[in-house]
Amino acid sequence: MKQGKVLKKVLSYLKKYSALIVFSVVFAAMIVGLTLYVPILIGNAIDAIVEGAVNFGLIRDYLFRVVIVVAITAFLQWLMNVINNHVTYHVVRDIRKEAFDKLQILPLKYVDAHSYGEIVSRIITDVDTFADGLLMGFTQLFTGIVTILGTLAIMLSLHPMITLVVVVITPLSLFVANFIAKHTYDMFKVQSETRGEQTAFVEEMLGNAKVVKAFGRADESMETFVEINERLQKCSLKAIFYSSLTNPCTRFVNSIVYACVALVGAFTVLSGNMTVGILSCFLNYANQYTKPFNEVSGVITELQNAIACAGRIFELIEEKPQVPDAEDSVLLNDVRGEIRCENVCFSYTPEQKLIENFNVHVKPGQNVAIVGPTGCGKTTVINLLMRFYDVRSGEIKVDGNEIQDIKRQSLRSNYGMVLQETWLKSGTIRDNIKMGKPQATDEEMIAAAKAAHAHSFIRRLPNGYDTVIGEDGGMLSQGQKQLLCISRIMLSLPPMLILDEATSSIDTRTEMKIQSAFSQLMKGRTSFIVAHRLSTIKNADIILVMKDGNIIEQGNHEQLLKQNGFYAQLYRS
Repeated sequence: MKQGKVLKKVLSYLKKYSALIVFSVVFAAMIVGLTLYVPILIGNAIDAIVEGAVNFGLIRDYLFRVVIVVAITAFLQWLMNVINNHVTYHVVRDIRKEAFDKLQILPLKYVDAHSYGEIVSRIITDVDTFADGLLMGFTQLFTGIVTILGTLAIMLSLHPMITLVVVVITPLSLFVANFIAKHTYDMFKVQSETRGEQTAFVEEMLGNAKVVKAFGRADESMETFVEINERLQKCSLKAIFYSSLTNPCTRFVNSIVYACVALVGAFTVLSGNMTVGILSCFLNYANQYTKPFNEVSGVITELQNAIACAGRIFELIEEKPQVPDAEDSVLLNDVRGEIRCENVCFSYTPEQKLIENFNVHVKPGQNVAIVGPTGCGKTTVINLLMRFYDVRSGEIKVDGNEIQDIKRQSLRSNYGMVLQETWLKSGTIRDNIKMGKPQATDEEMIAAAKAAHAHSFIRRLPNGYDTVIGEDGGMLSQGQKQLLCISRIMLSLPPMLILDEATSSIDTRTEMKIQSAFSQLMKGRTSFIVAHRLSTIKNADIILVMKDGNIIEQGNHEQLLKQNGFYAQLYRS
């Protein structure tokens, strides 16, 4: 995303807090005004010393005023910082909320195309970096600009000729800062992208630590991490080195300004056109005039980093969402479970065909088994039934309603899914089982757990159903995690079921009990069963045999064996 577009986007978020920003600017102006008043008081005190007799009463009066002004300035500075923090972290909250909300409506193809760690890096790390840059911008940019304008006005009133010396030399620091800032934006962008790549890799390695160790890939993983880490080190060093040149370069220019003012001012005092107090005051103003250039140049550097990170999070926020439900979308009620797939075509990428002219008619209450070799499209059919992906052409109908005319929430709430990969969240066992039916009573929950043969192991846990488990089940075995997922379905009792290798992680004895429970559960419910073990699907009403995205055979177990085709070969093998 281009820098100008990012800045416009940032301003759109700040617009909501425009009143607070106005207060911050007013306080910044008051702080600068009081800060500029202090050198005048000090200059007057110095003149009270050098004009022959020392007027201690007058000096004490000036110093007392300095203390009062400094105290008021400190209080206003505190108020301004409170406002700036409030605006910055509310903007960060708004951006993170919008980004997370966007994740909920992005099509699954976006999540599938990006690593989880890279997405997390955008929402967490990039937004934090943006917040740091924005906070520094608020704190130093306002006061810096007002200080420059205020000191310039006062210096002009004190001595226009010396002010001209300052004004002529100072723009050099702006030129230097601008030159460096332009060349550091791309560097910070590369740094942000590489940091996201590193976060994604670390997340992937932690999530699959057992696999890495089991296959002896620790050394290779370490080499890959070192390679990414070295790239991050190089691009970070490059970005920070070039950005760090800003401050010393501008300080060098400012030192030249100070030296010129002191030299010209000394000759002016010797000629009698200026007092020592005024010269002292002028030197203070010259310092205050040039100091913001250092701060503003530092802010510009930080803003380059912040804008680069903001661009990445805005790219996520502006991703094209999934097609929203139409206003006249249908809500499914009293679902019978009749499903028709008519000439369905789908592929994840246009150049690689997967499902072509898929046709099937499932009557209410039928059990449909889907079998076939790996990669034939079994799980893809499930994704289409749930509308995780939309078909490229053709129609899928539920009870006569085309699924694109049904509200997604209504469609998915009428399916119960148990997949080979378990879906568990951080929380208690109770929270996980009641996920599909939060209003269920504890008695209903326990009955569902007993039907899934999970009650016995849950009871042995330290706190039973109140035991807290970590993300993805924590220390529970794969079989126990799958039993919890089955308990969730047993509790919600949806009118349609999808079982994708639902008992793949369960021992044979428990599997027989689960199959018995599933048989009771599937009575009167339209069910789709995906399994590699053909013994689990022999009792299905319809068996769809898939190969290369097409149904090549269809019928029950006995009919398919008599055909002596692909299914018969699979079964005998």
